Amino acid sequence: MTSISKAEYARRRKALMAQMEPNSIAILPAAPVFIRNRDVEHVYRQDSDFQYLSGFPEPEAVIALIPGREHGEYVLFCRERDPDRELWDGLRAGQEGAISRYGADDAFPIGDIDDILPGLIEGRERVYYAVGTNPEFDRHLMEWVNVIRSKARQGASPPKEFVALNHFLHDLRLYKSAGEVKVMREAAQISARAHIKAMQASRAGLYEYHLEAELDYEFRKGGSKMPAYGSIVAAGKNACILHYRENDALLKDGDLVLIDAGCEIDCYASDITRTFPVSGKFSPEQKAIYEIVLAANMEAFKFIAPGRHWNEAHEATVRVITKGLVDLGLLEGDVDELIAAEAYKPFYMHRAGHWLGMDVHDVGEYKVGGEWRVLEPGMAMTVEPGIYIAVDNQNVAKKWRGIGVRIEDDVVVTRTGCEILTGDVPKAVDEIEALMAAARAQVA
Repeated sequence: MTSISKAEYARRRKALMAQMEPNSIAILPAAPVFIRNRDVEHVYRQDSDFQYLSGFPEPEAVIALIPGREHGEYVLFCRERDPDRELWDGLRAGQEGAISRYGADDAFPIGDIDDILPGLIEGRERVYYAVGTNPEFDRHLMEWVNVIRSKARQGASPPKEFVALNHFLHDLRLYKSAGEVKVMREAAQISARAHIKAMQASRAGLYEYHLEAELDYEFRKGGSKMPAYGSIVAAGKNACILHYRENDALLKDGDLVLIDAGCEIDCYASDITRTFPVSGKFSPEQKAIYEIVLAANMEAFKFIAPGRHWNEAHEATVRVITKGLVDLGLLEGDVDELIAAEAYKPFYMHRAGHWLGMDVHDVGEYKVGGEWRVLEPGMAMTVEPGIYIAVDNQNVAKKWRGIGVRIEDDVVVTRTGCEILTGDVPKAVDEIEALMAAARAQVA
């Protein structure tokens, strides 16, 4: 199983501290544990920023990065080893493991943080911290600062400035290293196999959740602990609901099914959408819409390369989709004028993609100085054009209503263009139909 190396986490901490002002401290809390129902917890998933800098997988932990600290710049507060609790909840790294396995220079019990952290903050001019993302921890941090302020008459020096940590950290996260791309490539390959399995399993009479089960099985079989987001399995008119979640409708002959699903590996997401006929054969109307979306998907890749700006790929998909809708008679008028008037939006209401990384909608600014961001090697994103024709759209012929199609791939910007990470999943009409026909022949 591919994972991020201990050395890479150290490089990330060093890169962040290089951007911090002298005599400063950065503080990050781990993700809290969330209760699912009564005393049952949701599956724990580490905060992405915390994970990015540490790889430390446990809750009840706090990172302090202190550039220039004589006794070590990376301090980690975490739970102590506790045989009684570990019997119930699993093994803990403890302070020794935090140093030996996760690279901390110094480690303290989380229960001692009230006594120790104010002393680490005291005398530092700036505190780098993501205010507002964790209100409970905000309160604790203010309590620690107030402890220092209360001792000002004894010579204690509270911080003079709080600086948003997100800006520096999220810009680092935007550029994926070779190690990160390797992990994302593996996540994409596992997800690709899952989508293929769902296509092969699809048939009328099953329910959406049967295909979701195929996805989950392949994710876990491939080594992924969890989906990167809630899987969407949307048959028929449900495909016109962008974030459909129920996944409990019957699959019917003659309908399409849209699956938007991806797993994560070592906290790195994949994000794939494919649309295919429930019973393996596109109708003429479904094929016509599908071919437009596929053409838009393929066209976008031409505009993802160093020196291109973020919006160019989206603009390319808008042009292909608008022209395609005109060619089918679903829109009428001049293509340029229709684009200017955003006449395509009832059919294509979202953008062509988003940043991808540790979060499925990953961090990073889309504009810099009011201008669309220029793409650079290492940036990762999705390409996901779609056409959705509402079941109650009276402006189109009945044969088109209720058709929803989206095709989504994951790409990384390279020195010469882009690498498509999700190319293992068929998306041409004949490839999909052949794959599904072969699966049916094996069953027969």
